[in-house]
Amino acid sequence: MTMGKLLKENADQKCILESMAKTMDSMAKSLEQQTQTIAQLSRTIVELKEQLGMNSKNSSKPPSSDGPAKPKSLRKPSGKKPGAQKGHKGNGLTLFAKPDETVIHKPIQCMGCSYANQCISCSKSSARNVVDVEIKTTVTAHHTESYACLLCNNAIISGRFPGSITSSMQYGEGVKALAIALNTEGMMSISRTHDILSAVLGLPLSTGTIARLVSGFALTVTDAVDAIRKHLLTQPVIHCDETGTRTEGTNFWVHSACDSHNTYLSVQKKRGKEGMDHADFLPEYSGIIVHDFWKPYWKYDLTHGVCCAHLLRELNGVIDNHPVQKEWAEGIQQLLLKMNLTKGKVISKGATSLSYYHSRKFDKEYDRLMDEAKKHNPEPEKVPGKRGRKKLGTVLALIHRLIAHKTEVCLFSKNFKVPFTNNTAEQSIRMIKVKTKVSGCFRTESGAREYMTLMSYLGTAKKHGINTYNAIRAALSGNSYQILFG
Repeated sequence: MTMGKLLKENADQKCILESMAKTMDSMAKSLEQQTQTIAQLSRTIVELKEQLGMNSKNSSKPPSSDGPAKPKSLRKPSGKKPGAQKGHKGNGLTLFAKPDETVIHKPIQCMGCSYANQCISCSKSSARNVVDVEIKTTVTAHHTESYACLLCNNAIISGRFPGSITSSMQYGEGVKALAIALNTEGMMSISRTHDILSAVLGLPLSTGTIARLVSGFALTVTDAVDAIRKHLLTQPVIHCDETGTRTEGTNFWVHSACDSHNTYLSVQKKRGKEGMDHADFLPEYSGIIVHDFWKPYWKYDLTHGVCCAHLLRELNGVIDNHPVQKEWAEGIQQLLLKMNLTKGKVISKGATSLSYYHSRKFDKEYDRLMDEAKKHNPEPEKVPGKRGRKKLGTVLALIHRLIAHKTEVCLFSKNFKVPFTNNTAEQSIRMIKVKTKVSGCFRTESGAREYMTLMSYLGTAKKHGINTYNAIRAALSGNSYQILFG
């Protein structure tokens, strides 16, 4: 074989090797892309499974999204029998007034008997009472009289109508209060309120009249609601929450600030910090706010406490959708509940703080469980060539929050004024969702604002033990401030 032929074969083999090297490089890149795709699809599958497994007991989803299946309760079995426990004071129907009428029921055999009036009565065998109502519409005529006054040289003097009587025909405070109560606390639409009042009372209240009554009442209690807002600004701890409602065909947001005695609601076009700034409360507040971990709240330089009930639900989601994470997730749940139970026992004994022993013990256990959680959830590696922050996933994001905000999570055990949950705020906005479902939406922004003003006043009155009807009657008489603040 000549030298030229050997060189040619060598060159051919070199070309083949280079081609194979390129093919292998291409296959390696393709394999790497496939590996990344598989990893991405695996994460997507996990996320979709998490979404399918979410309900109101293991996430922030509302109960209305649960469907027919009954979700797992956060409460643990107590071992007690169902129903009222021994020593429970009953609240059944009792006779609260003397009977207006008494009906005697004689034996059937006495009917038509010739000896009926001669038999000796053995007193009544038993008594039963029927409580009923009689709805009655009254009309009160008001007249003024004129006199030729002898003291005024026979000048004609006339009586004057009270300031509340401004028309020749008008509705009294009872009718107004009932219409307003049905439309606000009763969650009834104006047309349905019209139908009920027309059918029951026989009154021809038009829908326009009812709308004017509600608007006028909102204007009446505006000063009282502003006083509620100012009073809340002085409180050491308040609760905050927000929810959406349809207004003018788009989403508006209702922001709540409240405590156990006062409720202040406002509606804004924005949900985040811009909306809360326009709500005219948090920018002026300087105490402790309890909320559900929503990010915009952290933009305020305040002391924060978080709702542990929300955390318990999120941890339920970890347990349901990631069984391998069960140990540390259940550990955190049990720790939070134990801290709250210990706090309750300490308060019952008259103490104002946990002992050093308990505080130290709880802190160590919290840190241990978080270390355990981090071992099961290592930080994701940076994907070459991919910009932006690393995607943490639901579980790791929760772990990061629990570690970064340990002080806020455990604040309820350090400061006994801070409650374990944010239920106070959630309850204050719950009727907004009911109103939205019943009426569908608010047609105008002004109507939505009026409703929030009304519910701020009525919600506060209810917390003061004043029923809705009496609170409305008091406001119609000009006593809305007095009935709340004396």
